[in-house]
Amino acid sequence: MSLSQLARSIRESATLKLNETAALLRDKGEPIIHLGGGEPKSKAPMDAVINCAALLNTGEIRYTAPDGIPALKKAIIRYTEEHYKKIVSANNVIASGGAKQALMVLLHAILDPKEEVIFPAPYWVSYPEMVKLAGGVPVPVTAEDGTFFPTGKEIAEACGSYTKAIVLNSPNNPSGAMYSRDFVQEMVEFCEKRSIYLILDDIYNRLVFDGKSAAIGYDFMKVPLEQSKLVVINGVSKMYAMTGFRIGWAIANQPLIEAMATIQSQQTSGPSSPGQWAAVGALNGVQSSVESLRVTLENNRNVMMERLKAFDGVKVHKPEGTFYCFPDFSAYMKDSQKLSNFLLEKVRVVTVPGKEFGFEGHLRLSYCGTIRDVTEGLDRIKWALDPNSANELYLGDRKLVRDWL
Repeated sequence: MSLSQLARSIRESATLKLNETAALLRDKGEPIIHLGGGEPKSKAPMDAVINCAALLNTGEIRYTAPDGIPALKKAIIRYTEEHYKKIVSANNVIASGGAKQALMVLLHAILDPKEEVIFPAPYWVSYPEMVKLAGGVPVPVTAEDGTFFPTGKEIAEACGSYTKAIVLNSPNNPSGAMYSRDFVQEMVEFCEKRSIYLILDDIYNRLVFDGKSAAIGYDFMKVPLEQSKLVVINGVSKMYAMTGFRIGWAIANQPLIEAMATIQSQQTSGPSSPGQWAAVGALNGVQSSVESLRVTLENNRNVMMERLKAFDGVKVHKPEGTFYCFPDFSAYMKDSQKLSNFLLEKVRVVTVPGKEFGFEGHLRLSYCGTIRDVTEGLDRIKWALDPNSANELYLGDRKLVRDWL
């Protein structure tokens, strides 16, 4: 089969591949524990379900405008005012088939061939491939001190004449780390000075812990939105546990939104109408499900942090938000792919290799499942790695005896 050079250069999503592998093993009856996923166990808000069902009951499931229905745009405008203290108009909003499509359409709208997109490491696994799909060049920036926080100076030094955009994801997937207000302010001012797009991937902006707030994107703008190259990406997948509805959005200046809408109209047309009406219900309805999920995640995070303390040599930054932590397991095995494969093979625990996020030796562990998943999953990992653990482990009704160390 003859494939394009682009098709041959793009890697499949590591996280989606792991989900597929875990599902296949589970279907075979294997006692899988999935610590690699990014999908909360909570249900979609009832307001979202009712709104979606109301449309389905009419039988009138039709095309929508390429940039989204008016009701959803109004809900996003209200959400932006409430959580970002910024009043925007419908001309500043595009709704897409998930935050991922909003970002992909944005990249197609701003990138010419060989132009660069900068993002701090660790980074979401899809950023490099999405930039390449849009014809650009991904440029990850790793902090010299080995932390998850490159400095503004390090970001600036990575920028050159081909730099078109900087992407910040805070709180961050995979680390759960949140960039400081001073750093975000520095990046806003730097991008305004250099006329570079600043893309804020805010998909976890309400899933933050310890009383903190993440929605700070507009605080430091010195120019009106119509003159700004600041873009905010968000969606309902994470905070409302509505991953399957595939609705996200972008907020940006009007000319950019118009360009994105034109591109999206040729890609997919408008997002799914049932999904859009479900998103309207979620955004306008009772918000208790978001807080309930946030509290659950914070509790699960605390349990995971306590369990990780029992691992000799494992270093971990306490997450300030998201579903994930990103421990350094290099004391046990430096090759994260081999380590992830080993844990899946030996103790049936799914993890994501750190190298997919630009940090070798680390594993991304998710705590968006149940407490049982967190505790039993880490117990299995510790048994597999710690020679001082008990010699036997039960996986369901199957007894394992350590015979590989």
